[in-house]
Amino acid sequence: MKKPDTLLMSDLLNRLARCVEYGKADINSPYPPDMKNQEGAFELTKAALDSGINTETILEEALIPAMSRVGQKFSRNEIFVPQMLMAAKAMNSSMIHLKPYYQSGETKRKGTFIIGTVTGDLHDIGKNLVAMMIEGAGWEIIDLGVDVGTEKFIKALEDNPGAVIGLSALLTTTMENMKKIVAELKDKFSDLKVLIGGAPVTDEFCHNIGADFYSPDPQGAVEYLRSLAFN
Repeated sequence: MKKPDTLLMSDLLNRLARCVEYGKADINSPYPPDMKNQEGAFELTKAALDSGINTETILEEALIPAMSRVGQKFSRNEIFVPQMLMAAKAMNSSMIHLKPYYQSGETKRKGTFIIGTVTGDLHDIGKNLVAMMIEGAGWEIIDLGVDVGTEKFIKALEDNPGAVIGLSALLTTTMENMKKIVAELKDKFSDLKVLIGGAPVTDEFCHNIGADFYSPDPQGAVEYLRSLAFN
């Protein structure tokens, strides 16, 4: 692989990070208006790889910082769900080029994160946002979807030893199902780390049901997983 020019590398990574942060998925994306007809995350990621920039550098110096800024702005109510979804779409456009390197084993993931909305709950927007943010931070995502019971989580954990679990619930009525799933998973996998989230969920509830971490927004989950990766 050829060695990339330092100035070219810096320019490509900065432009890519800006595209992800502001939701410019590809050259045809109309948003944001001031980047109309400019290359987006899809084209710039390919250009970066073609110039000799490796996947780890693209992730660590463009995608992760960009998605971190998105998460922080969302936490401060400076942007809202539509802007987060556009940023996530741009990040996914970049990941189209990077995923083959992960699948081949050439580039290593930070870990595996299994996520699902618990039994009886069909809401998925919050779950999807968390999954997108965590994938952008370098983790492999296994999304089990909605209305997920203990058995499905257990099967996913057996297939992916050492994975971290994320549970979502948007209804007070399904929080009891979350409590039941956490108890059953912890009973079977004593070292398992479980993150929980959702509109009615609180830090106190997290503590009471024996989960390991609660965050009111996706960025908190990303930061918690980052702390696990460095431990």
